[in-house]
Amino acid sequence: MPSADIHIGYAHCSILGQELDSQLDALAKHGIPRDKILSEKISTRVRVRPRFEEALRTARDVKGHASRCRVVFTVYEMKRLGRDAAEFTALADHLTAHGLVLEMFVGPLLGIYDPTGPGKLLFAFFAAMARTGRENIRESTLEGLDAAARKGRHGDRPPVITDDMLHTVLRRRAGGESVEQIQPDLIVPTGKRKGQNPSVASIYRALAEHAKCEAYPKTVEQAHADFAAFQFGGALPEPRTRAEAAATR
Repeated sequence: MPSADIHIGYAHCSILGQELDSQLDALAKHGIPRDKILSEKISTRVRVRPRFEEALRTARDVKGHASRCRVVFTVYEMKRLGRDAAEFTALADHLTAHGLVLEMFVGPLLGIYDPTGPGKLLFAFFAAMARTGRENIRESTLEGLDAAARKGRHGDRPPVITDDMLHTVLRRRAGGESVEQIQPDLIVPTGKRKGQNPSVASIYRALAEHAKCEAYPKTVEQAHADFAAFQFGGALPEPRTRAEAAATR
């Protein structure tokens, strides 16, 4: 029927020890056939989720063949969709562009959200979250660069944490180890602390900076450029909106 809803379900858990049954059962009870539920166990630190991408692609294809039907991308809860405001906003833009509807079963935002109807308020909220996130990242990056420059350093990562050390931490954490377990195996290669273990706090700071660069790479890059210009006597420009930034590219 032209007015029928077509649901495409997605289930996800990030820890190998977790199980998907509760999500799959909830989706099935909602009337979504198992063959229309795509699921995966994958770390939230992994940027590309193959089954998530497949679920979105399936929803797009269904909408293309049944344009008069409402195609609903259905998940158990909001956190199954992404890790941060940037990912939520990208998803909201994608759903809006393809005329897809979002549905969540539990949590403070449970319900159905149509980006072309009343649900567009949620998508506007995602966009506002992302912009606030970008502005906060820009401010903290500028403050970090300024603090480092005052101490005679350049770059915002703590100098005791090298790229190789950071990659080791990321790889071992992906394998389930904690920072506290990894820290004794790391050795500072240069500087005053050469030959010593970096502090746990230094590792967490490096991870936080890495997360910022991963979530908002262009914002961090622009903050570096703004700070460099400021050091040569310029004034820091106001942060640009996404639309303004896109217009200059």
